[in-house]
Amino acid sequence: MIDVQALHKSFASAKTVVKAVDGVSFEARDGEITGLLGPNGAGKTTTLRMLYTLMKPDSGRVLVDGHDTATEAEAVRRALGVLPDARGVYKRLTARENIAYFGELHGLDAATIATRTEGLVQALNMQDFIDRRTEGFSQGQRTKTAIARALVHDPGNVILDEPTNGLDVMTTRGLREFLKQLRAEGRCVVFSSHIMQEVAALCDRIVIVARGQVVASGTADELRAQTGEDNLEDAFVKAIGSEEGLHA
Repeated sequence: MIDVQALHKSFASAKTVVKAVDGVSFEARDGEITGLLGPNGAGKTTTLRMLYTLMKPDSGRVLVDGHDTATEAEAVRRALGVLPDARGVYKRLTARENIAYFGELHGLDAATIATRTEGLVQALNMQDFIDRRTEGFSQGQRTKTAIARALVHDPGNVILDEPTNGLDVMTTRGLREFLKQLRAEGRCVVFSSHIMQEVAALCDRIVIVARGQVVASGTADELRAQTGEDNLEDAFVKAIGSEEGLHA
């Protein structure tokens, strides 16, 4: 489980201070998919970076399975599998070697890495390219490789930043089924998106972020009730107070 408590993060330039995250709080539960939905620039990626210890909040707290990101960062990293906004893979290595490298970083032995890699290859349908060098991979192949290496240590919590960005329709459908499988295994899954259909199709709970703040949260039915709208897209537009950034 991931518990986010009143996160704040600002960035200063020579002329101004920008509040990227301004008091974000939410809870992501085990066995559920929690969607972080909002327009581009809403603060989703900055929030996620604080969740997986890449950034420190100016104030606020994040607990991952009870571990505080500020004081127990190593324990948090062991409990998390992360697909960040940057999809970099090591181009000189094969997909299998990329996954094995991350497994070794987590202290796994070769037999465990091999077993878990095979399971991920089957789940993500990577058979055709698992032993190819990643240089020249399509966006979908890079994303699948990055997801597999993020999950090789079998984390209970999974964070994905716009995982379907740039993917074709069939790869997107396959990835959605994979996320449902993670949920069925009892994992806590958090993913960000600005695509309404994606969140509506997958999420048990939705957290809508705009201008660095949570403007609404709940199930799809609860969001419709909160906003007085019958349609989830209309509920989203009302919650953020603008149609800017809406992709539906």
